[in-house]
Amino acid sequence: MNITRRLLLRMTPLLLWRASSLSVIGAQSEAELPFGPEFPKLDSLATGEWWTKGTLAAAQKENKNARGKTKGAGGQPAPPSLDVPRDEVVCFAYYTHQNGVLKMSAQLFPLKPDEERMARLEVKQDDGEWQEIAKGEVLYPGWDAHFRVNGWNGSKNVPYRVRHGEKAMFEGLIRRDPVENDVIVVANLSCNSSRTIGPRTEIVENLRAQDPDVLFFGGDQTYRHTEHTAGWIEFGLQFRDIIRDRPTVCIPDDHDVGHGNLWGESGKVSSIEGDADGGFRYPVAYVNQVQRQQSWHLPDSPDPAPVSRDVSVYFTRMTVGGIDFAILEDRKFKSGPAGKIPQMGPRPDHINDPSYDPKSIDLPGLELLGKRQETFLREWGQDYSGGAEMKCVLSATAFCGAVHMHGGRDNRLLADLDCNGWPQTGRNRALVEIRRAWAPHLCGDQHLAVVVKHGIEQFGDGPFGFTSPAIVNTIYGRWWHPLNEQSGPNPIPDSPLPWTGDFEDGLGNPISMHAYANPEDIQDEKKRADGYGLIRFDKKTRKITFECWPRFSNVADGDKAQFPGWPITIAQDANDGRKVHAQLPEVKLDGVPHPVVQVIAEATGEILYTVRSSTESFKPRVYAPGKYTIKAGQDKPDTMIAKDIEVT
Repeated sequence: MNITRRLLLRMTPLLLWRASSLSVIGAQSEAELPFGPEFPKLDSLATGEWWTKGTLAAAQKENKNARGKTKGAGGQPAPPSLDVPRDEVVCFAYYTHQNGVLKMSAQLFPLKPDEERMARLEVKQDDGEWQEIAKGEVLYPGWDAHFRVNGWNGSKNVPYRVRHGEKAMFEGLIRRDPVENDVIVVANLSCNSSRTIGPRTEIVENLRAQDPDVLFFGGDQTYRHTEHTAGWIEFGLQFRDIIRDRPTVCIPDDHDVGHGNLWGESGKVSSIEGDADGGFRYPVAYVNQVQRQQSWHLPDSPDPAPVSRDVSVYFTRMTVGGIDFAILEDRKFKSGPAGKIPQMGPRPDHINDPSYDPKSIDLPGLELLGKRQETFLREWGQDYSGGAEMKCVLSATAFCGAVHMHGGRDNRLLADLDCNGWPQTGRNRALVEIRRAWAPHLCGDQHLAVVVKHGIEQFGDGPFGFTSPAIVNTIYGRWWHPLNEQSGPNPIPDSPLPWTGDFEDGLGNPISMHAYANPEDIQDEKKRADGYGLIRFDKKTRKITFECWPRFSNVADGDKAQFPGWPITIAQDANDGRKVHAQLPEVKLDGVPHPVVQVIAEATGEILYTVRSSTESFKPRVYAPGKYTIKAGQDKPDTMIAKDIEVT
């Protein structure tokens, strides 16, 4: 395929490439070197004359640009063949719809030079006829196409098909928004090892039987590092039979963009082995391609400006069935540790010095979510428009280091700066905003399923966090195993697990362990603790249930055996665990059956929380003596209810 300079420039807004990058390619073919001469083999299995390329192993051997050894970078079997029958070139499609806007992405297998570079979206009308409603250019590199449809009616199911050429198509169902359902179910999945190829039949069949309303893939969809298109197609083949017919949130994590660990540091260039200095290892064009392939279909970001070097952002919000999700990028803005704090372990991000003071590494100027996302979270927590009833936060990794053993059963690590437990001040700011919305946090990345209750100032005063197990746990196993092999204070009554209760992680963060799913035998796929999470939001009772399912369970045949310690059911307001000091007068708002209520501490101006009542009235609670203001409204707290309410 011959892509001209004019076509590349026209594609720049979507690819977020710098026009200057074209000049470094020189006289060589843009099609052969889409990422420049310094990276001639990046995404090589799907670029240039891809149909002549050899195996993945050969491509990795030729690629001179992958610095250092990273988790999951090698030892992989080859991905599926990218040269498929031409009536099968549409691999899969995935979508969301929000506020009358449908966004759908389609991933195609690589195309050949004589094939058209356009995909079409068709929907089935009430009379049974198919109607084309959008077209999307097939982008290169990446071979992805995107469709945006304004004025979408989200109240009914609509069959769709993505077509290419005369015969190739992929069919699915755009689901209606299930606003009438009392319970909304979210599947939580992450860490899909590329060392274990082939279908994910057990998980897909279980999920089809459990029928979640939303799928959340929290990162590491592929570990193919320098071959994202091949890895993304592999992921699509594994999960397309569940993705095709329900909203899917997909966010890339470190391995998706070719890193073992990632501290994005607002888009700078990483220049050391392991990338702990912060920034991205590979060219902006590759990073943006990965993000576009995985996340273009998410609702538009409320703050879409790219970070430095034109690295794109995708943090946003999405409401399904009355559950309002904040979707975060917890790697994009985070500071890298190298050069900023003393090295106290075998590498800059691992601490094994038992005498170190966690406060000594929580330095001014270090970022976690960054100011833009903190502002977004604060505004999101006060806005219940779009039919929002309950809130939930989604991101890649956990706001603590709820792990003791890393990589091997005997490899104890005191503190891992890759998790969101560091920097601690940024971690606490994020948890305060999540707590204000009485929202749980869902994530993956850690290869170890846990449910913790975060502490901010003291144990238990923060929100709950649920980290999903690895889909396939063959890369970098982890274990929860306290050194003294004792439970902490306040253990979970009647838990089948021995080590629950209150602990400090290696970064000094207070956490209360409710459940964990340690691998029994990392060499046995039936004992590796592979699996996924399921979260049920009951809007009527305001209860939230965390479920954790082994990969090889058989839900369709009635298997109800979850990992020991699950299910766990909490009240929504347990995500704000501060001790209640007193209650304020009952709040009612004429004509508003379920008002949004906000309580503000007047001495500091702090918003304690903003929540939607499940009934016509709401009795606010406060946590200390002082004077308080109450606001309320239909979707936002825009009506003053009372001021100067004094509590002694």
